[in-house]
Amino acid sequence: MKKTPINQQLVDQNIAKLRIDHVGQASIREIVALVNLVEEAGSEKFIRMEMGVPGLPPAQVGTEAEIEALQSGVASKYPMMDGIKPLKEEASRFIKLFMDVDVSPAGCIPTVGSMQGTYAALLVASNVDPKKDTALFIDPGFPVQKQQMLVMGHHYETFDVFNYRGAKLREKLEEFLSQGNINSIIYSNPNNPSWICFTEQELQIIGELANKYDVIVMEDLAYFGMDFRKDLYTPGKPPYQPTVARYTNNYVLFVSSSKIFSYAGQRCGMMIISDALFNRDYDNLKTRFQSNTFGNSIVLRVLYTLSSGTSHSAQYALAAMFKAASDGKFNFINDVREYSEKAKIMKSIFQKHGFYIVYEKDGDELVGDGFYFTIAYPTMTGEELLANLLYYGVSAITLKNTGSEKEGLRACVSHVQRSQFDDLDKRLEQFAADFPVN
Repeated sequence: MKKTPINQQLVDQNIAKLRIDHVGQASIREIVALVNLVEEAGSEKFIRMEMGVPGLPPAQVGTEAEIEALQSGVASKYPMMDGIKPLKEEASRFIKLFMDVDVSPAGCIPTVGSMQGTYAALLVASNVDPKKDTALFIDPGFPVQKQQMLVMGHHYETFDVFNYRGAKLREKLEEFLSQGNINSIIYSNPNNPSWICFTEQELQIIGELANKYDVIVMEDLAYFGMDFRKDLYTPGKPPYQPTVARYTNNYVLFVSSSKIFSYAGQRCGMMIISDALFNRDYDNLKTRFQSNTFGNSIVLRVLYTLSSGTSHSAQYALAAMFKAASDGKFNFINDVREYSEKAKIMKSIFQKHGFYIVYEKDGDELVGDGFYFTIAYPTMTGEELLANLLYYGVSAITLKNTGSEKEGLRACVSHVQRSQFDDLDKRLEQFAADFPVN
């Protein structure tokens, strides 16, 4: 047994303790639990890249607004189910200024994080038409959204977009949509885990096919504006955050405060539903939820039963952050640029020691540096790579967990400190020496 930075027996004992049959197939939370146990029992700290959590302080403008709201007594009052008026208005304004998309405040709904928003939207979309009982995920993607489908007992299909970029995307989507059973298309942009960003051509293809086959597009914008290859922060002026909303009215957007504002702990995001979809009647929703319209089914049936509203004080925080950004007083993109700078350095360290980037290109352009990147090592599957790297004190999740067909790992940069870069370099140097590539 090789001597590694982390005691191998300690890792194996805790894998057994958590009853993880195959560590390479472990969920994000299982890897988190495993690394926590190993760190508690030993003296060495991990280079932790497994969980996509913010690693920066929360936006001060939000914290101050929430404190003020709490001091005014909002904690004793239930908020309106569809959100407080200032937040709805500022969300509508934010979407206009940073996406150049018009949506009424009525369709801007606060949710308990985007997680609750996607759950509600997926649930309602799965019931708009009895013949359309299946959702389609453009992978790789956020694994927990598929867990939501599992919990609901609903059907879904997936495909890895790696080989279907550009014009090829149309044919692949048609392959699924032409069957007539797809109710929605789900993806993230920028993408978790690959950090690819759909081009305007690809977004237009998705929008046009959504119109043709009457399916709902769910666009997860958890990393809004974080394609750092271009400056997406100038309120009211291009370039804007790319979106399918320019090509279809059948859309639901999810804007999270967790990453762009580092406000994850208060669990407050926004679900943005187009005016056309929000007010659209579906006969089957009347049967299923006793509520005709898509918007009312989400707000007054699903969200009401899930949580009876979103944190009152956090809504004031999010309203203040949207307002400051739209007023040009809060450049949230510059605030999170640290992720891009760390990713660039970390990628170079991995590549120095024989690793390679899996999702490397957006068309002819290199994928940007951001919150995530993808890595692989010659001769190893993703599961083997994760299992081996744990002994070297490096944690991540496999790409297979995200719906990817590629071998490798998703690496998140947010909780890796710059002070750990030298340690990462040394551990990967030893790893490469112990697993030489011939």
